[in-house]
Amino acid sequence: MIIKNGTVYDAVNREPYAADIRVDGGKITEIGASLPVKENETCIDATGLRVYPGFIDAHCHLGLDGWGIGFEGADYNESGDICTPQLRAEDSFNPFDPTVYHAAKGGVTSVATGQGSANAIGGTWIAVKTTGICVDDMIIKTPIAMKGALGENPKRVYRERGNAARMSTAAVIRNMLFKAKEYLAKKEAAGDDISKKPAFDFKCEAMIPVLKKEIPLKLHAHQANDILTAIRLAKEFDVDLTIEHVTEGHLIADKLENCPYPLAVGPSLTHASKFELQNKSWETPGILAKRGCMVSIVTDSPVIPQEYLPLCAGLAVKAGMDEFDALKAITINPAKQIGIADRVGSLEVGKDADIVLADGDPMVSDTVVKRVFIDGNEIL
Repeated sequence: MIIKNGTVYDAVNREPYAADIRVDGGKITEIGASLPVKENETCIDATGLRVYPGFIDAHCHLGLDGWGIGFEGADYNESGDICTPQLRAEDSFNPFDPTVYHAAKGGVTSVATGQGSANAIGGTWIAVKTTGICVDDMIIKTPIAMKGALGENPKRVYRERGNAARMSTAAVIRNMLFKAKEYLAKKEAAGDDISKKPAFDFKCEAMIPVLKKEIPLKLHAHQANDILTAIRLAKEFDVDLTIEHVTEGHLIADKLENCPYPLAVGPSLTHASKFELQNKSWETPGILAKRGCMVSIVTDSPVIPQEYLPLCAGLAVKAGMDEFDALKAITINPAKQIGIADRVGSLEVGKDADIVLADGDPMVSDTVVKRVFIDGNEIL
């Protein structure tokens, strides 16, 4: 397949350019001007259209919080235990949830999805493509992170079960990290001598990739003090971290300048439905990007429908964010944040052929996404 005569916005170069894109075996194999059409090659004329990499959401609950079923049918929170690192998102993901198709048709071709924020530690997340009938075939990478949460949500869910304060939630996370660290040390000291190994502990086993920096903690933190607690925990245990929501990040922009941890900002297209959202602002992603932070813009779908991810980026631009920074915040930055930038996030030779054709700027509400390709296959 070859896409000809489009204007390419590759999420690498600030300025767009006219180019053709050749696809073979689900990968981008060539990008250049006036590429010849090969014999029997499908040719798609993109004259007058913009060509983008598939959009990526670094934080949502797609496939776990289903369409039209409400909280009682949702599969993204385990309310019986505040600490469940052993849970895996792929065991709840439903490829037949209509929101998966809605996302793909809107140009959102890859997402990070998983557990919600009821638990201090909720389990591991996955990165998936938004097409398919079996999660195992849709997965780009698993696990990508260990989900955790600070702030109001764990307090609300477990208030009557010994978790009524922010420090209590932080203590649950800290306790799990201490236990897992000790468990790992005992395993390593035992070597191949099974008689000396500690008794199997599923929760501790699940935390080992975090301690080894194979995956980051992915900590939900809206309020400024929660954001700083997340950083404190990451430094204390020397683990990698991504910070999710970052609603009050603009209030501590000086503290977050050149932050080494990726920041997933959003959802912002909602009412301030709880206390810790009272300082919500569309200016947040732009302020943090200008301070040298790696910012992704997220929907937290179903809080915002997945297909409105580009619109969220456009509203950030309206509030002052640089337009190229906003494009990166829904393409290459989330790809880097969730560890899949070797495959997706930009239009480059060797990457997956996840490509969006639009009749204008997708960050503007009246733009129509004309065609979407995932791994070179058109989403119909």
